[in-house]
Amino acid sequence: MNQPTPLTATPPAPTREPITCHVLDLTTGRPAPSMSVSLTLLRPFGPSAPLTATTSPDGRINQWNGEAGSSLAEIFHNLAEHDDGKMVWSLKFDTGAYYGEGQTFFPEVEVKFFVDAKGGHYHVPLLLGPWSYTTYRGS
Repeated sequence: MNQPTPLTATPPAPTREPITCHVLDLTTGRPAPSMSVSLTLLRPFGPSAPLTATTSPDGRINQWNGEAGSSLAEIFHNLAEHDDGKMVWSLKFDTGAYYGEGQTFFPEVEVKFFVDAKGGHYHVPLLLGPWSYTTYRGS
């Protein structure tokens, strides 16, 4: 008699950070790997110690590193219960190190944006060239 195959539990999908970003290098038409990026809470209670990350080979940051193990999810959780949960964040992209000094007009690109801690995901793509950039709220 055949024994039924036991069902294996599927591990839960990793949770997505509430703020992610993506950098595309317009000079190559490809993702911008190995770019340092910092994420700082400006309001309320800011500026905070920055969370940091480096873009992956596909130009994305999906996970942030904080001081003393602090996480972005914890910050969102704590602020959602305080006041109205409205925040202002800053993303700083180290474009000078990416292109090299003298090879870009922008030593860094800073994007400030509003966030509601009560829900939603905020994806901030940066379309980057050495002499210009643009950004938008992605999905």
